[in-house]
Amino acid sequence: MVIRTVLTGLTTLTLTAANGFLAPIEWGGGPLTVDALPRVVYTAHRGGALEVPENSMSGLLAAYKRGTAQVIDFDTRILRDGTLVVMHDATLDRTTYTSGPVRVLDRWGWLSVRLRPDGTVPGRWRPERPPTVAEVLDRFGGRIMLMLEAKDPASLEPLARLIRARGLTRSVFVNTNDPAVARRAHRLGLLAQLWRSRTQMRGDRPADWAAFVDVLDVDYKARDVDLLRAVNSGVPRVWAHTVTTPRQRDRVLWLGCNGVITDAPGLLSRTPVKPFRTRPGAV
Repeated sequence: MVIRTVLTGLTTLTLTAANGFLAPIEWGGGPLTVDALPRVVYTAHRGGALEVPENSMSGLLAAYKRGTAQVIDFDTRILRDGTLVVMHDATLDRTTYTSGPVRVLDRWGWLSVRLRPDGTVPGRWRPERPPTVAEVLDRFGGRIMLMLEAKDPASLEPLARLIRARGLTRSVFVNTNDPAVARRAHRLGLLAQLWRSRTQMRGDRPADWAAFVDVLDVDYKARDVDLLRAVNSGVPRVWAHTVTTPRQRDRVLWLGCNGVITDAPGLLSRTPVKPFRTRPGAV
């Protein structure tokens, strides 16, 4: 018998399937989909980068097992041979023992890369090979909602093929900072997510994106007026990034956001939401 745990808000539901199949809560078979998400969603940014090694298989697995987020986020890059890999930066310098551009490697070179554990992250973590996108989709796809950022726009079509081949088009958000790429993702049948910085949000007209954006990913540092414009845009989900404290979370939820993208999902999950007392319209 398989036991499956799904978070709904702060409530944990445990589902069992006698035949060993991991069944979602919203319908009788197949992967967990966007339709099962609760009203307020926590996303573990890069797995929860203040609590686990970012974009590592061990970190993503820890985030999944801890159950403090309903969505797990990771970043994607494309190698010179088209292999899709999990890495935030365009270079290997910051997070690995190696240096140089990610894009010059092929899949065989990728096998020799080792992530360098960050000493500021609590716990003991060993050097490990950063995963490929296919490995993450195979490990977690359909068991929890995933969010991947397509750092290289040229990777969108290969990403779509990986997602479609696994039947995960309703289980994976594809994130970008470019509205044109988000529109392409939507046309490819994917869940499109668009992130915007606080500077971009000052001139944005998010209502223009409501027809093709599934998640508008807004900067929590933005002005109240800009956040409210996003919340009232008609985009069904407006989630704020990258939240690290309960007070930051409480403000964006008070303004109407229905999710947060956080480096500290454990901290936020164990800290109750409090009313945020600041006059509306404050910068």
